[in-house]
This record gives sequence, structure tokens and C-alpha cells, in this order.
Amino acid sequence: MVFEQLRADGRARTGVIHTDHGDILTPTFMPVGTQATVKALDNRDITEAGASVILANTYHLHLRPGEDVVAALGGVHRFMNYDGPMLTDSGGFQVFSLGVQRDEKENAKTNTTENKSASKVKIDLDGVSFRSHLDGSAHRFTPEIAIDIQHKLGADIIMAFDICTPDAASEQEARDAMEITHAWAKRCIAAHSVPGPHAWKQLLFGIIQGANYKELRRESAREIASLPFDGIAIGGESIGYNMVMTAETLDWIADLLPENKARYTMGVGYNPLDIFVVVERGVDIFDCVAPTRVARNGTLYCRESENLKINLRNAEHKLSKRPIDDWCDCYTCKNHTRAYVHHLFKTEELLAYKLASVHNVRFMLKLCEEIRIAITRGEFSTYKAEWIK
Repeated sequence: MVFEQLRADGRARTGVIHTDHGDILTPTFMPVGTQATVKALDNRDITEAGASVILANTYHLHLRPGEDVVAALGGVHRFMNYDGPMLTDSGGFQVFSLGVQRDEKENAKTNTTENKSASKVKIDLDGVSFRSHLDGSAHRFTPEIAIDIQHKLGADIIMAFDICTPDAASEQEARDAMEITHAWAKRCIAAHSVPGPHAWKQLLFGIIQGANYKELRRESAREIASLPFDGIAIGGESIGYNMVMTAETLDWIADLLPENKARYTMGVGYNPLDIFVVVERGVDIFDCVAPTRVARNGTLYCRESENLKINLRNAEHKLSKRPIDDWCDCYTCKNHTRAYVHHLFKTEELLAYKLASVHNVRFMLKLCEEIRIAITRGEFSTYKAEWIK
């Protein structure tokens, strides 16, 4: 059994995803380690923060150092000397989003609004051709190539290759992308039937698409749920980016998601309160780059703040002897004051990034720990009300 549901409180649930590198207690947040590193943190920091799974990025590791290098060094676990469960995305989101970002930069330089993404990313029925954002070199991903790369990287959970549908897609564009995603899902399953180079089992998750169209989302959910995936992800630009739409999408497909498979909302966690939105709808795992990204800019989570955030760069913290957050039990909060971390940011000391990132990651994971306890006790709604007033 890959996923085991333990307790339920309404649609919110606790469970365990079993992997060869350990169990993942759910619901939980996955710190993002894009290039086989959670930025500013080492493996001890990640473990002490309470992470039971981290995410690495297929697109970026394919470009640097390359999947063959990682495989030759024993897979991503040995490469970064991390023994816990890991997940790799398929690279699809980066292929499409980075193409759009490059177009926006070029349009800004030339003062045009023309969308030139077709020159950067070319999608066909077989796969996607694109150019590296690093050096412009040509690359191609197909479902088979995406699975082969992830086999070589060796993460415990790998993702099917899909088309990340933008919010602005017309219904016909969303349908076309969804149908390609479904065809690619079946090809990924076939490619995954051939074992990778590593001894441990790799679990394959499929991805529901359909943009912001109810019937397409339900059609996609039925299709992906019918296939022999180990877990199910909900993707698309709106997921995590637009939490109102995220909630609505999850409500649309709630009756179609099998209870015996783990559920993953991709890109959720920009605000700690977003966790409640997906957990109360039965989601098990979620990830976002925001906690470490905003930490490096001096923005730290604080439960007592109205928007759950404070800016340690602000002068009001210069003489503060308080920890960043009285509720948090991270290394930073137990050992350093706001004044000290403020000083580190103002003097541009590198330790600022580490201490801030330690705090934000632990904040997210402690919140998940307490949510699991609340669900187990049948008190999820009460606990949610303590945070969302």
C-alpha cells in the first residue's frame, strides 16, 4: 500500500505515504530544493525543521549538472547526502513558464506586447522543444524523456509529464492541452514500467488539468483517476496562485478523487493560511518556493501579525529583544532576537538568509504538525478558527 489514510475530520484527513526512503506523514508541506538544495539550508537544517519530504526540479537538474551525472553519483539522495523521501516534478511547468518569462523580458526591452513564446517553446503531440534559459541550448522533453530523466535522478515520487494550462486559456485551448496531457500520462505509465537504474521503488503521480473549466476538470479527474498512478496531483496555473479558484477546483472534483491515493496540489503555500484551504478539501501534500524566497528578502512569518508576515529589514526591529515569533520553536527563534536578524539583513551578512529560511520552513512544518494533531482529535475546524478570524 502506497498511501494509508489514518484519520478523517470532514474532508480533511491524515495519512502516510510509504516510500523506500521513509514515511511521509500527511498533510504536509514540501520544502522546495530546486537544484538539489533548499536554498540557504543544509540537510541538518531541513531535518531539524521536521521535513518528511522535499522537492527537486527535473528541468533545472537536467540542465545542471545533468541527470547522467546525478545517476553516476548514486542518484539525487546520495548526490546531496539526503536520506529522506524526495519528489521531482516533471519539468513541464518550468518549460512553459520560463518560456513566457523570457518573452516578457524581451518584450519589455523592445517595448512590445507581442507574445513570441512559440519561438521559445514549441509543443507538439509528441513532446516539447525548448531552449535553456542559461545558454540558449536546444532541448526536448517527451513523456519518455521526462520519465527517463526522473528515473536517473532517483526521487521516490516522480511526476507524469503534462502541459501546465494557463488561466487565460480558452476552453478549446484548455481541452486540447488536457487531451495531450492524458495521452502523455499513458505514455509515462508505459515508460515507467521499465525500471530505472536505482534499487528503490519510484512512485508515479498523474496530474489533473483542465484550467478553470468545471467540466474539463471533472473529465480530467475521471481520466487520471482511472489510470494506475500511485497518487494524483492537481496542476495548472491557478492552483496555488489563485486560492479562490484552487478551492473551487478542488470542490468540483472532490467526488472523483479516490480515497486510497495521495493528493498533491502543486504550488500551494505562498501564505501559511493557504494550507487550510487545501487541507480542508482532502489534500495531502503541497509545495511552494515562497517560504524560502520571501525569507531571503527579509519577510518572515509571524502568527501575531495581521497578515502573518513581518519585514525584519524595517527599523522597528532594530532594538527588539523578542524572537521572530513566540509560537515558533525553530532554531532561529530559540537562539536569536529580531534585532540580531535585522542587523544581519542590514549588513548583508549571509547568515541572515539561513536564519530567516530556517524560521519560515519550520513555521510551515509546525503548522502542518498541529493540523495533523487537530484532525486526529476531530478538532480541525476549531484549530482553523484560531488562525483564520
